[in-house]
Amino acid sequence: MTALFVLATSLLWGMADFGGGVLTRRTPALTVVVVSQSVAVVVLGAIVASTGAWSEASPHLWFAVAAGLVGPVAMLAFYKALALGPMGVVSPLGSLGVAVPVGVGLVLGERPGPAQLAGILVAVAGVVLAGGPQLRGAPVQRRTVALTLVAAFGFGAVMALIAEASTTLTGLFLALFVQRVTNVTAGGLALWASVRRGAVALPPEGFPWAALPALGFVGLADVAANGTYSLAAQHGPVTVAAVLASLYPVVTALAARGFLSERLRAVQAAGAGLALVGTLLPATG
Repeated sequence: MTALFVLATSLLWGMADFGGGVLTRRTPALTVVVVSQSVAVVVLGAIVASTGAWSEASPHLWFAVAAGLVGPVAMLAFYKALALGPMGVVSPLGSLGVAVPVGVGLVLGERPGPAQLAGILVAVAGVVLAGGPQLRGAPVQRRTVALTLVAAFGFGAVMALIAEASTTLTGLFLALFVQRVTNVTAGGLALWASVRRGAVALPPEGFPWAALPALGFVGLADVAANGTYSLAAQHGPVTVAAVLASLYPVVTALAARGFLSERLRAVQAAGAGLALVGTLLPATG
């Protein structure tokens, strides 16, 4: 059951990341975050109302609030990185956030084996190669790598927090709803503040109504992935669930290759591959 949930998580997160990255190339990243998460709020609100999930309210919802505050920062940084750099590099580096929930599991009593320690070293090597110096041509910008690592830490924190926000299925619906309401509130305030400073909130042609279905898909896929990950973490060890769920960059990279015909330099591909291997090694330990 855990394997089924984490496979669903990887597929959903991977497609959401691909969709968000493509949309951000045409629409400001903060607008993509706010609109996509607003669609998720509407759908989750209907689910909460129909299932009576309000009865599951508890102090654990503060974990969902915290996840909702961290999430927009992570998504904004990630979408900007996807817009600046190749998805095949950015997405695997984003998976390094798995270190956060794995670290939480270790603090709670799980002990690292040789494979987990090796995974950390391999992942760091992947970061250096994927964003490091190139002998020829332009390297991936340092800003892109920095944004990706900020996003990775944020995603990992969200994984750790949302896993603690509920213990039942209806409670999970409520926790995800609270998380997304917080997402939209924080993101909306940030968007308002950026517009006040003169930033552009919409593309020149106005609100991208034609992209609304894609924005909705991104928001719903992201929230569904949070849900399946939470279920996986409840049914198995957090360290294993977190590491296996981090396979989502494979989906993003394949989608970028198939739909955008992205090609990577050999050293970038090697670094991205090492980053993925670094996230997989703990599952064998």
